[in-house]
Amino acid sequence: MGPMPKKKSLTVRRVLVLLLAYIMLAVSGGVVASVLFVPGVIGANQAAKAVIPSLKVENVDFDVTNLPQKSTMYANDGTTVIATFYNQNRIVVPLKKISKAMQQAVVAREDRRFWSHAGVDVQGVMRAFVQTYLVHGSQQGGSSLTQQYVKNVLLMQAIEDDDSIAQYHATEDTVARKIREMLIAVQMEKKYSKAEILQGYLNIAQFGTNLYGVETAAQRYFSVSASELTPIQAATIAAITKNPNKYDPLIEANQEESQKQRNIVLDLMAQEKYISQDEAKKAKATPLKDTLKVQAVNVGCQDTGDYAFFCDYVVHRIQNSEEFGKTQADRYKLLQEGGLKIVTTLDLDANSMLMETARGTIPPDDSSGMEIAMAAVKPGTGEVLGFGLNRYYDATPAAANDETKTSQNYAVDLADGGGSGWTIGSSWKPINLIAWMEAGHSINDNLQTTTSYPTTDFACDRYTGGADSWKVQNAFGGTTNPESPFLGLVRSHNTTQASMGSIMKLCKVADTATELGYHDAKTGETIDKTSSFTPSMMIGSVNVSPLTMASIFAVYASNGVQCNPIAISKVTDGDGHDLKVPSANCHQAVDKDIIQTLAYTLNQGVTRADGAGGSFKLNNGRKSFGKTGTSEDLAVSAGTFIPNQIATFAVVGDAQNPYTHRIANIRINGVYNSYWDGSTIAAPAARNFLNAYADKKQLPIDNDYGQPASKYTASGTTLGIGGRAYSTQKSTTNNSNNSTNNNQSGNSTNQNQSGQ
Repeated sequence: MGPMPKKKSLTVRRVLVLLLAYIMLAVSGGVVASVLFVPGVIGANQAAKAVIPSLKVENVDFDVTNLPQKSTMYANDGTTVIATFYNQNRIVVPLKKISKAMQQAVVAREDRRFWSHAGVDVQGVMRAFVQTYLVHGSQQGGSSLTQQYVKNVLLMQAIEDDDSIAQYHATEDTVARKIREMLIAVQMEKKYSKAEILQGYLNIAQFGTNLYGVETAAQRYFSVSASELTPIQAATIAAITKNPNKYDPLIEANQEESQKQRNIVLDLMAQEKYISQDEAKKAKATPLKDTLKVQAVNVGCQDTGDYAFFCDYVVHRIQNSEEFGKTQADRYKLLQEGGLKIVTTLDLDANSMLMETARGTIPPDDSSGMEIAMAAVKPGTGEVLGFGLNRYYDATPAAANDETKTSQNYAVDLADGGGSGWTIGSSWKPINLIAWMEAGHSINDNLQTTTSYPTTDFACDRYTGGADSWKVQNAFGGTTNPESPFLGLVRSHNTTQASMGSIMKLCKVADTATELGYHDAKTGETIDKTSSFTPSMMIGSVNVSPLTMASIFAVYASNGVQCNPIAISKVTDGDGHDLKVPSANCHQAVDKDIIQTLAYTLNQGVTRADGAGGSFKLNNGRKSFGKTGTSEDLAVSAGTFIPNQIATFAVVGDAQNPYTHRIANIRINGVYNSYWDGSTIAAPAARNFLNAYADKKQLPIDNDYGQPASKYTASGTTLGIGGRAYSTQKSTTNNSNNSTNNNQSGNSTNQNQSGQ
């Protein structure tokens, strides 16, 4: 901040001239501007002249009903507070919701002639002048409540504009500032009633350390609303505003002085006949500390415990959504000052269980250092129900030196406060089967497979391929030839996915991924616009967030309805008006018969002996669906759902350094494995969460979901690689392509494939 302007010295004569101008101003109601231009007055203080030409202050809103106030974020029940946000901690309330005792206390303390003067208390000004300039006693202000309201507005605007010069002029101890305030105060009294001005003052004044307005102060100090404040409580609050830092009663060192100031206010209230002398005496005898009932105030996401990651996601969604303003600066201001009531989609039970599951799977201080990130979505709505991470949220610099803490939510996209995404391996493969059926094929077609595919076989209008070949094999080597797409998903075989892609071509797979809601976690782009747009994307070599994948699994759980994930269901501004919120844009993205056939296949992967999804089996005979993924030893994943109720996705690995800190040959939560895959850790985590959630919510059991459509399960045709004629090639495994085969594949329940 630059050097402040030097104050102009004032002689007693000059001050007296200005004082006379004050009094004339107060008495005449403002028709006095010409008096201030007489030579003697102009000579008295040129600073005053600057504010005289206009009684308006440009770009400052003195509306008593338009004050910055804090915003509050709620869970989906609309009542459980997650967090509050503010530049100034304020809840604006009308005068009718402020107790009579509070109104009387502040009038008695600050401006006992408030109801009779015209904006400037002439007697108060005279008293202050005599005490300050003639007697040379303690400095007196003499400001009316209206003047104090004006001062607070000017200071608030200067702070909001980050204007240090304006802040100085709003608080400088000069006669020029007093003139400015008085000029505006007189105009205020012409425009607003006394009740409106008192309401404005009670809502704008500072009543403690970062506490503004009586409603916030009442809740903070006494855990009541302003309408319930008693005389002793009101006196305590009214006393603070003279020196908020010195008289804040929550600071133990202040309590003696705070009680003294409270008692002064009680005496003043008795003097004005607002309370009796006996009432004042009894109240003064009560220790201040015995009257306090402190209510905690959490600011932002930092102090919201296990809600913090969800809270942070909501804040990012507000900052990234044009519905809340044209620029990020506008959206930030709305959040901090708009008095918003933000009802989110957070399911308290789901979020708590996700966090418990994540930390139970891998404790925050686990020696492995591995992370787990989980997300859950309600199918058919897009509602994000919660997140699970085995870290504690901490946005302070101290988190950089503590591996158990982070402010990054690795379950969401980079733009929403997350990371650059995870490789998910075979969890991608249901997308391939949907694309296959959309292309008009049966899941029981017989496909020739191999371990080397020319990249030109995948060529389409957005992918040209090249002179090289894609080398691919199943988890433990080789291929199964021939094999159907059905068994390719049940057993999670890579080579069958490659054969499907060579027939469909890569653009078809990319288009299906887009229609399901897939986008890159780092760039936000559809897959065909990223470096992941290569044949290996068909086995999960991508960069995606758990939330995006949970949303895709929600499509599988809702008969093909795709919704964009949403975290906000309703926002009301400080005036009670509903604001537009981002839409989930739910629509039928995939044919119901295709989804039912996919669900059947996923269930078979759980129930068949040669299936790779046995770890998804739910309690109580509930029909189960899921798909695991293993991206070499970089990350492991799993997605699962309960039809029409909930979908979830989990990823385990090192989100920051997957290539230098691999998930292999390590002990996790006391268990050592040389080879970790989706079925050994990610799928059990997702399953455990679904079981707990289903029990808590008493979700109905619907075992009719997953009825395959005959047109997609008909006896298929035999197709060669790239759609060419089939050529006989001996299988390198013992698996057949029979859809009822129960032989164990090379990708057992406990040995899921690599996605690369």
